[in-house]
Amino acid sequence: MSPLPCTCPIGIAQHIIQRGNNRQICLGSEQNFFAYVGWLKELSVKCRVDIHAWVLMTYYVDLLCTPQEGGGVRVNLTLF
Repeated sequence: MSPLPCTCPIGIAQHIIQRGNNRQICLGSEQNFFAYVGWLKELSVKCRVDIHAWVLMTYYVDLLCTPQEGGGVRVNLTLF
């Protein structure tokens, strides 16, 4: 069964959780954390997504973000 399509309503804050497969480590070092935040800032400007908050853990990332145009969150996350 295919997953349901992702809806990204413009101007509505969304809580996004990115996890490693079976809780595998995604961000294994401090350098990974800094790189992820740098890419997140760069892509949020490019894709017009406001990032309000983030929580970076070794095996998951929580984001609170608001898209300013259609598909912004989906495009931003697929570029990672």
